[in-house]
Amino acid sequence: MVGNSTNDDAAVLRIAGDQAIAQTVDFFTPIVDDPYLFGAIAAANSISDIYAMGATPILGLAIAAFPTDVLPLEVLHEILRGGAEKAAEAGFAVAGGHTIIDDVPKYGLCVTGIVHVDKLVRNSTAKAGDSLYLTKPIGNGILVSAYRAITGRRFFRRQPPDLDEAIRWMTMLNRDAAKAMTDIGVSAATDITGYGLIGHLLEMCVGSGVGAELAMCEVPLLTGARELLARGFRPAGTMRNVETFLRHIELRTSESDLTLACDAQTSGGLLIAVSPEREAALAARFREGGLFCAKIGRLTDRAGAITLNP
Repeated sequence: MVGNSTNDDAAVLRIAGDQAIAQTVDFFTPIVDDPYLFGAIAAANSISDIYAMGATPILGLAIAAFPTDVLPLEVLHEILRGGAEKAAEAGFAVAGGHTIIDDVPKYGLCVTGIVHVDKLVRNSTAKAGDSLYLTKPIGNGILVSAYRAITGRRFFRRQPPDLDEAIRWMTMLNRDAAKAMTDIGVSAATDITGYGLIGHLLEMCVGSGVGAELAMCEVPLLTGARELLARGFRPAGTMRNVETFLRHIELRTSESDLTLACDAQTSGGLLIAVSPEREAALAARFREGGLFCAKIGRLTDRAGAITLNP
């Protein structure tokens, strides 16, 4: 039902009648020093693709690379424990996997989910006139980059940023937000990860044949992200996004806003497109459930064009 033609978050295969499976895989190198937290963040990031499709995760397989001649196996154990406990929180087991020896630690999950075909949510079915909602603040790429640069003694006279807020969001499952959007019935959705808000919005726009207008004043930011950017902390992945996506953007605001919108995220929130008829119900559902969401823009009929407003 879903392959790689529209850059959706997971592949989907109908298996019988109205039932389908969704499958995804994701892994990366450590972004925090604590191995348990690294495992938990990587797992939450992997599971997010399943939630973005409106599916329920049911099974995980671990993928790990580890330098056994440099780090003790206890570190690998903590990474795997963090991932397994996050999977358990999501309601499924990590039932196996594969590990290789490598120079740099890497960890992630292959996750399988199930979805009723009528509940499947794609990134390529948005419509002009839809409103855009975001379920987590952005900016964790800038914060993590600044923390690593400062603690790595490149800026040894500066105080590193507090990552507690960023870690809280990165370890938060998108489960409840996904349940809210599937219950209401939204037009489209995707999750925000390495391509940043702009990159994943662009995938939605191109796949759906629509454009978008974003209001950066409404886009939620992690505490300190804008200030750290002003101090010169610009992650390489974020700047690659800026270079790649700039030609698709009509920039009506500052370059710093553009960089923030392109900041490469880890385990980011869901970007949801919802019709005007269902928008109030979605906002009410989030509010009643104590869930975070912010209305950040709308979709237009200018296919593939994104306007970035102040």
